[in-house]
Amino acid sequence: MTLLILAAGMGSRYGGLKQLDPMTEHGEFIIDFSVYDAVKAGFDKVVFIIKKENYDAFRQTIGARVEKKIRTAYVFQDIGDLPGGYAVPDGRVKPWGTTHAVLCAAKEIGNDPFAVINADDFYGRDAFVKLAAHLGSVKKDEPSFCMIGYVASNTLSDNGTVSRGICRMDDARMLTSIVERTGMKKDGGEGVCDDGEGGVIRFPLDTLVSMNCWGFTQKVFRGLESSFLRFLEEVKTLDGEKQMKKECYLPNTVQELISAGDCTVRVYPTNAVWYGVTYHEDKEYVKSSIRSLIERGEYPDGLWD
Repeated sequence: MTLLILAAGMGSRYGGLKQLDPMTEHGEFIIDFSVYDAVKAGFDKVVFIIKKENYDAFRQTIGARVEKKIRTAYVFQDIGDLPGGYAVPDGRVKPWGTTHAVLCAAKEIGNDPFAVINADDFYGRDAFVKLAAHLGSVKKDEPSFCMIGYVASNTLSDNGTVSRGICRMDDARMLTSIVERTGMKKDGGEGVCDDGEGGVIRFPLDTLVSMNCWGFTQKVFRGLESSFLRFLEEVKTLDGEKQMKKECYLPNTVQELISAGDCTVRVYPTNAVWYGVTYHEDKEYVKSSIRSLIERGEYPDGLWD
């Protein structure tokens, strides 16, 4: 099983390359804890999706540690890596989004079942155990995917808004809908987010949301390719800022596949508390929380010693 880590973002709101910001006195990053938990759960390969210009920094830090413990590969997300007949609009520098990022890793993943996570989110060991159990129970050629669902109140930042995928599922805990929402925050005893049209949506704080923590078989790639092609056709019709900034989000692509009947996605809820550094002000809280986990014995004091 392969762990695919999306690490091409520069963290504009955070103010730097947050994936490589030490969170412990040993210099460990949030990514270290994800890889550590994945190894414990049975994953035997990790692939980092990064920007080419960040390769040396990754290889000399996280790579130098994890390459001794797990097979490690690096894949570049290049804005110019597009299907034939398509070109980058003049002036666009923003990456194409998480669907494109996963597609960039298709050759490196091959036929392996794989999980997808963000580099700057601390998911908790429970997530990797559940991902590994699901991926180990399905056939490689089955479109039987999974997602780890987090309680919304456990994933919000006190320092600003975040983006999450709001989920709905049936009685068998199969995902029926997922909608990527921005501007999410607490508002009293409820959550609020943008509705995409200038208004807001209110939702219960115990709503399950996606943290981009997925389990896929190789069957997902055909669907990703089709979704990304439709996205590129849409981009052609846009003008100005929308053409420069519109992204193809993985949760929206998964929704397309579900709606078309091309896959099933089982949701595994977790009560784990998310830790992440969306904003620079989040850093001290995350460091303190990780220190508490180490003091409780959930992680060794020095992951790779």
